[in-house]
Amino acid sequence: VQLVESGGGLVQPGGSLRLSCAASGFTFRIYAMSWYRQAPGKERELVATISSAGGSTDYADSVKGRFTISRDNAKNTVYLQMSSLKPEDTAVYYCRATWGSVVVHDYWGQGTQVTVSS
Repeated sequence: VQLVESGGGLVQPGGSLRLSCAASGFTFRIYAMSWYRQAPGKERELVATISSAGGSTDYADSVKGRFTISRDNAKNTVYLQMSSLKPEDTAVYYCRATWGSVVVHDYWGQGTQVTVSS
């Protein structure tokens, strides 16, 4: 099982980035996918979630209207389009795959750094 994030980097405030998370080794289309982030000295927090078929999404209040989560089940990839970036968005961004209720299958990527600074 692998989740590989990409697309992070340094961007100026107000700028945009698109993160990608490529999945392999499991049945991607049945898993809900999420993006989390962790800033230095802070706990990891949920940023956005998308259902397995992509019909339902949810966002943290801090990113609503600025970030968009999407997925392409044909490419086994989930995306996070980030716009109007703020310095407080600086963090390591992780993708997560989850499936199941009684037994939960749960996979994490290694993360990609996003730095918002002038």
